[in-house]
Amino acid sequence: MILQALFFYLFAILCVGAAFMVMAVKNPVHAVLFLIFAFFNAAGLFVLLGAEFLAMILVVVYVGAVLVLFLFVVMMLDVDFAELRAGFLKYLPIGATIGLLLLVELVLIVGAWVTAPEIAAQSPTPPLAQVSNTAALGAILYTRYVYLFEAAGLILLVAMVGAIVLTLQHRRDVKRQSVAAQVGRTREEGVELVHVESGRGLR
Repeated sequence: MILQALFFYLFAILCVGAAFMVMAVKNPVHAVLFLIFAFFNAAGLFVLLGAEFLAMILVVVYVGAVLVLFLFVVMMLDVDFAELRAGFLKYLPIGATIGLLLLVELVLIVGAWVTAPEIAAQSPTPPLAQVSNTAALGAILYTRYVYLFEAAGLILLVAMVGAIVLTLQHRRDVKRQSVAAQVGRTREEGVELVHVESGRGLR
């Protein structure tokens, strides 16, 4: 139990520190790397909570795909983040107000947990199952919610195709392959017989 608490505080402190560095550093590449580090620590917290499926999704999907893609885009396009942050002072009051509200909510929650710990003890505990978290989630997802799961996949597929269609631009100076023209080509169009006299070449 002590070892689990030590790992929890370790992952939590590193996650909060990495999240703060994402906002503090000026280099966007360093910010993305700190965000990847924060996601790894959040995955460690999920593992401690017994939600290994969420930890795997956090590492594979967000770190392995989304953030790496964002890192490549930042490195290739050389985005000028100094220009994007020019309007920081303009939105500072709104951001400070939202941050203050979140801080008040956190203080109220932590204060209620410290002053009245019996409220948290009255919450029902989930029943322990013989299967793992991933197996239970997969059993529910592919049985009870299988149609909703397939509908979500179809919506994402349509969104991906729509984004490709909207952003695809055809250039007229680029030669493209026409399968129908290749298949319908006749022998007369592809072969030309030329009679060459003896001793004379083609000009």
